[in-house]
Amino acid sequence: MQNIRFNFPAPDVDPTVETLRQDVRAFLRGERRQGHFRPGTDCWCAGIDPDFSRKLGQRGWIGVTWPKRYGGQELSALHRYVITEELLVAGAPVHAHWIADRQSGPLILKCGTESMRRDILPRIAAGECFIALGLSEPGSGSDLASVKTRAEKADGGWRITGTKLWSSGAQICQYMTVLARTASSDAGGRHAGLTQFLVPLDSAGVSIRGIRDMSGVEHFNETHFDDVWVSEDAVLGAEGEGWQQVTGELALERSGPERFLSTFVALEQACGAIAGEELTDHQLATLGRLLARIRALRSMSLGVASLLQQGQSPDVEAALVKDLGTRFEQEIIERLREFWPITQGPDSDNELRALLSDSLLRQPSFTLRGGTNEVLKGIIARGLGLR
Repeated sequence: MQNIRFNFPAPDVDPTVETLRQDVRAFLRGERRQGHFRPGTDCWCAGIDPDFSRKLGQRGWIGVTWPKRYGGQELSALHRYVITEELLVAGAPVHAHWIADRQSGPLILKCGTESMRRDILPRIAAGECFIALGLSEPGSGSDLASVKTRAEKADGGWRITGTKLWSSGAQICQYMTVLARTASSDAGGRHAGLTQFLVPLDSAGVSIRGIRDMSGVEHFNETHFDDVWVSEDAVLGAEGEGWQQVTGELALERSGPERFLSTFVALEQACGAIAGEELTDHQLATLGRLLARIRALRSMSLGVASLLQQGQSPDVEAALVKDLGTRFEQEIIERLREFWPITQGPDSDNELRALLSDSLLRQPSFTLRGGTNEVLKGIIARGLGLR
């Protein structure tokens, strides 16, 4: 067996990082006091508020690592990390811009045309342009390589036909990054012949259907492309290199604090609710274990952020963070149910009860989205030389 050592280096924290953290906290306190949002669990996936995203854009808190000529601030990955962390801890409604900031923007920066960079990136950074992911498909499960959506050459561009599933937030997005098959996989294997496209969602032939989850929210969508024409410039990167590009994005998608903080707002409120109460030894031990695991997961996630800042691709470390983190998000709610049996629905006037109820309905999806934990274990096993 190959001897693999996981690498989670401790970051060097610039003093300006903590200054930024305090600025974000002050802004969020002000928004809460003014009643501009109600904290929600899973806020990065279900909390859609374009106006709130625009407020963040006005403060320069979207796309902060990008070059200034494209609307960014040229700050470090750690600056972006603390913004992300504070928004999640507050349960702020950040989904509208989340995908564009986390991975679609960096994809355009790396693989897009100069026209895309100059036109789209500044609008993303301003909180005025949102992008959905077009990866998963009906009947494919976690087998992303079984792409059936096809793109065929046409006059001056391509015509795309197929269906993408779980395209979260597509109903308010201007674009979708679509992974499509542009050539047969017979010669090069299942991962060959795939290309990424940036598709305007107002194109003729695009239809979006909402999918209601157990909590009653339609943030997931099924997006259908019926002979949709896009220009040659819509290709992201090189034709046929879509699989390599997508897998390169996964470290961005899987390692961030959203993979272990989706239900943190419920835990924080619970700790406040029991402050001063006489807790049993079991309850104290339960809370202690939860808090200790958050610290460990945060250290691992920060380590991946440091590696990304150095230009590395920590795929295995990112998979490990997501596997451990998403299972932990689910466990938080199960452990808190030992303190408060959930008897009221998500619309309860009691904020803690509402958060717990909403979390209970959302928690099954945590270990599915972004790659199931079974798939992640396969990635980790390969990294360890076990398969």
